[in-house]
Amino acid sequence: MSESAKLENKVVMVITAHPDDSEFGCAGTIAAWVREGWEAYYLICADGSGGGSDEATDVGSEARRKVAEIRRDEQRAAAEVVGVKEVVFLDYPDGQLEPSLALRRDIVRQLRRFRPARVICQSPERSWLPRLAIPRYHPDHMAAGEAALSAIYPACQNPWDFPELLAEGFGPHKVSEVFIMGAPAVNFGVDISQTLDTKLNALRAHTSQTSASFDNINQWMRTLAAEIGKKYELPAAEEFHRTEN
Repeated sequence: MSESAKLENKVVMVITAHPDDSEFGCAGTIAAWVREGWEAYYLICADGSGGGSDEATDVGSEARRKVAEIRRDEQRAAAEVVGVKEVVFLDYPDGQLEPSLALRRDIVRQLRRFRPARVICQSPERSWLPRLAIPRYHPDHMAAGEAALSAIYPACQNPWDFPELLAEGFGPHKVSEVFIMGAPAVNFGVDISQTLDTKLNALRAHTSQTSASFDNINQWMRTLAAEIGKKYELPAAEEFHRTEN
């Protein structure tokens, strides 16, 4: 398939570690692209079971299972706000994500299934800017980023990688563009001035994570979008490191 034909396949997949990572990082962009006619899909690697209350006294398996169920429901509701067509959950244990061959294979399976022209993923590398150095770079985020990039190249487009997927009917596919959230070096801004409210409404759907501090999150997200926008001469923006594959 030619590069131009791939870009005509207006499908984008977002690969993240946890429920709500997409909303914080790129929901404004996805909502904007959906308005432009793109089909969007979310792939969530971890089960979200580590996202319960910081004051919890019961952190046993049943409590974690209930948290995971709540967060899956919240993620589906948030995705609906943005216009995402489907959310796929891989359900690896939260807090224990590693860029393993098993995770890479699971990501390749979904890439070959949906065959996106664009992928948004998290950064496998940390930025050491003081305001970003710690909270943004959960180990699961970096593991998901490393696994996603390794899945995109070369595994997704190479029939010799995971030949068992050929038997499942998932042939090779080449992703054309990759957008990396939270990368140490960014080079691309997306105008979200018309979709910032959609992003915030999607974040609000993650009730278990945002309800106690939504006013602060709302102000933070609006301020951040405006600051990023100034860099790209836009009213409000999200930013990425964009590269072609």
